Amino acid sequence: MTGAAAPAHGGEAAGLRHLAIIMDGNGRWAKARRLPRIAGHRAGVEAVRRVVEAAPGLGIEVLTLYAFSSENWKRPADEVSDLMGLLRHYIRSEINELHRNGVRLDFIGDYRALKPDLVALLDDARAKTAGNTRLTLIMALNYGGQNELVRAAQTLAAEAAAGRLDPATITVATLEARLDTAGLPPPDLVLRTSGEMRLSNFLLWQSAYAEFVATDTLWPDFDAAALAGAVAEFATRERRFGGR
Repeated sequence: MTGAAAPAHGGEAAGLRHLAIIMDGNGRWAKARRLPRIAGHRAGVEAVRRVVEAAPGLGIEVLTLYAFSSENWKRPADEVSDLMGLLRHYIRSEINELHRNGVRLDFIGDYRALKPDLVALLDDARAKTAGNTRLTLIMALNYGGQNELVRAAQTLAAEAAAGRLDPATITVATLEARLDTAGLPPPDLVLRTSGEMRLSNFLLWQSAYAEFVATDTLWPDFDAAALAGAVAEFATRERRFGGR
């Protein structure tokens, strides 16, 4: 992860700089309508569009979406292929609109393990939007929080072995600088749709003091009003960060 955090700006979500979303429920949405799972994933892409459009108006500076986890490879091969195809389509069809709307697109996770043509597409999209500041949109691709921590530890170990780092000087900030999210504020709110109550290996380190909101709404049904409701719920929370 490269680049500094997006600049602060006004909005209704006072104190909510970074919203992270575990987008859940595509499969159940499709099953309830007796549709194939890919139909749920396609509907989920429409929800992404709605949330990206609405986020800046609520004062959100950084929006991180859990798009494809490192565990999602366990799904049937045809579903994984469909998901990768949807990702390609989203980037190709949306990148110009994202750019016009001042959205900076970036990625976390071991996304370079994806197919080379997809990696090139993602890199081009990141370069095209690098100067935008209205909203930073982070897609977590081939991402797992435990894997991220392992990779950061490996980096620190290699630096120590090479004599560039004294292990005794490692601090929280030292480790954070080796995470995929280096340069970003930690999430203020982690939102999960479809009523589930778990992190699913998402932003484990970064969410240490995040607030959590779970909604029964399935991701394909999530819209600007649902987002505003989550932001309003966040506004009722008293954040103490362990201080009292």
